[in-house]
Amino acid sequence: MRLCAWYLYGEKHRGYALNPVANFHLQNGSVMWRINWMADTSPRGIAASCGMMVNYRYFLEDTASNSAAYLGNKQIKASEQVLSLVSQFQQNSKL
Repeated sequence: MRLCAWYLYGEKHRGYALNPVANFHLQNGSVMWRINWMADTSPRGIAASCGMMVNYRYFLEDTASNSAAYLGNKQIKASEQVLSLVSQFQQNSKL
């Protein structure tokens, strides 16, 4: 879960999210909301993402500012759950 959070939140290509699905949702103003363990246990889901899935939440009143922050300043809006996992990864990582 921590590695998944880091991959989605911390791994970048030219300052933007490396994952294309994350990049799509963040460009459109979403918040990286929740990472779900074993949410897709199909063979394809296990092969593609170890069964993990991510929820992106759109707060309509914030989508324009979130999108502008991401596109202009490369800032990802994320929930406390995601930020906590990122922090745990950073504390325990040797990267």
